[in-house]
Amino acid sequence: MGKVWLVTGASRGLGREITHAALDAGETVVATARSADAVRDACGGEHDRLHVLALDITDAEAANSVAAETTERFGAIDVLVNNAGYAELGFFETFTDAAVRRQFEVNLFGTMNVVRAVAPHMRERRSGLIVTISSVSGLVSNSGGAVYSASKFAVEGWMEGFAQELAPLGVRSLLVEPGMLRTDFMDRKSASFGSIDIPDYAEAIAQYRAFVEGPTANSRAIRSCSPRGS
Repeated sequence: MGKVWLVTGASRGLGREITHAALDAGETVVATARSADAVRDACGGEHDRLHVLALDITDAEAANSVAAETTERFGAIDVLVNNAGYAELGFFETFTDAAVRRQFEVNLFGTMNVVRAVAPHMRERRSGLIVTISSVSGLVSNSGGAVYSASKFAVEGWMEGFAQELAPLGVRSLLVEPGMLRTDFMDRKSASFGSIDIPDYAEAIAQYRAFVEGPTANSRAIRSCSPRGS
């Protein structure tokens, strides 16, 4: 059976690619997203090494249930890939307070929910790998990325410290900091823009949106999650 992977945000983008790569390597994957059907559609249905579950990472009880079901069914979670998240892209003053808080609720606190659900199992076994998908925006911020970067800076600070707490217990951690990739992450399902119109920023925002949306139109097709030969 190989290792057992739990992947969040597996219905599209990088999460779908990671799911595909793990299956190709002979691993078993529990692939999650807010919609289980979206994962099934993306992956061409479940099979003996692909199990699909619905998970909204902002729901701590749901994260606990997914972790419990995974360990009950497969006996272990060897690799956790915390990939689920989205981006508030635009100038800070164009975001409502609710939008900013939602960004942190998903990218930071949602990710923490999943780790809280899985880490005790890994500590008990003195084994496991937690992969956290951050961003180059967690290292450096720029105009138009202040809110998204703030959430990823927070993820970086949390995981850098938490990794040191876990290491003596046999649990490894990995922070991944990708730049712009040729996936659909920048489309309207994973990225949103501020809702407050401020004329002083209008021209700069138009230029920024043209930059952000440019690569999305030419995104490459993402493969299905079916293992090769199936």
